[in-house]
Amino acid sequence: MARYRINRISEEIRKEVSDIIRNEVKDPRIAEISSVVKAEVTGDLRYARIYISVLGSEEQRNSTLEGLKKAAGFIRRELGHRLDLRYTPELQFISDHSIEYSVKISQKLNELNLNQEDQNDN
Repeated sequence: MARYRINRISEEIRKEVSDIIRNEVKDPRIAEISSVVKAEVTGDLRYARIYISVLGSEEQRNSTLEGLKKAAGFIRRELGHRLDLRYTPELQFISDHSIEYSVKISQKLNELNLNQEDQNDN
């Protein structure tokens, strides 16, 4: 199967799973500040890895992943209704730290800019 088709399907799955989590899943364990960063679908469209980033504590991250794993069947069913694919992939949720990492980098850059401005003023 062509790689560009897999990439398009992966992106469409990412969008739909994000919408389903945001609007359909009512599990209180899922953190409010969580996002679907990336989706990777295997070549045979049987499995999809969904990377979830949660801005919060380690406890919130773990409870969000637990809630999503429990809701995986519901999310997969909704995904099957929304997408016209021969197979609806089995979903595997994986924690991703990219949002947290980018916030830390942004804070460090702001600190460096403030330090440099203070040195220029003196």
